[in-house]
Amino acid sequence: MSEDQFNEPMNTGAREWDAETYDEVSDPQFEWGMEVLERLELRGDEVAVDAGCGSGRVTEQLLERLSDGRVIAVDGSEAMVAKAKERLGDRASYLVSDLVALRLQEPVDLIFSTATFHWIPDHDALFRQMRRALRPGGRLVAQCGGKGNVARHAEAIAAVAADPEYGQHLSESKALWNFASPEETEPRLDAAGFTGVRCWLQPKPVQPSRPLEFVSTVTLGPVLDQLPEEKRRPFAEAVLAEHEEPFVLDYVRLNIEAVAAQD
Repeated sequence: MSEDQFNEPMNTGAREWDAETYDEVSDPQFEWGMEVLERLELRGDEVAVDAGCGSGRVTEQLLERLSDGRVIAVDGSEAMVAKAKERLGDRASYLVSDLVALRLQEPVDLIFSTATFHWIPDHDALFRQMRRALRPGGRLVAQCGGKGNVARHAEAIAAVAADPEYGQHLSESKALWNFASPEETEPRLDAAGFTGVRCWLQPKPVQPSRPLEFVSTVTLGPVLDQLPEEKRRPFAEAVLAEHEEPFVLDYVRLNIEAVAAQD
């Protein structure tokens, strides 16, 4: 397998996550989410969707800024939604849904999303659905993995996956992520019915404090799910061994800002 197989879109579909471990190791995702939230101007009465709420850490901060508003926490993982509900209780509404299939009772003012869109293979379909979920003038503000994200990590995964011990289980595997560039994303948003589109990349290198737990939970999930239980930890350890010390993930974030055009 080549690293290219881990950097082109695949239809993984919604999958389950280890929400407890993710909640413990996702400080980088939380910090990025807070950066996006800090630049988001809010009146405080908006109805917002957190699209890919995860364990609810960033959702909680969004709620604090919407004292007179409402948040719908959406994730494709039942475990993540359950963890978010454990954290937030009745302060939010909850929905388990693939974002491409998202159906809301009424359009919302804001769709906020961090660390999620790169898991969705079809960004054209994603953005069309996000537009349907927004009222005219509503905003889409998101951040996800972008072009060049964790490139060295993809090479390490490909190297280990080429070992017949693992490759026999992964022969049908395709890419894990959809890391798009601003040049690819802006026309997609335009075509989906957005205006005022602005996209840009930011390098965000991360040195996880718990590397094995981090990669097993955050980056390798779809691969490990295909392996027999007894081979999952050895695979993750082998991927880490492919990296130089100290272990650093070369994250690159794609920032997205757009406004739903008038009908």
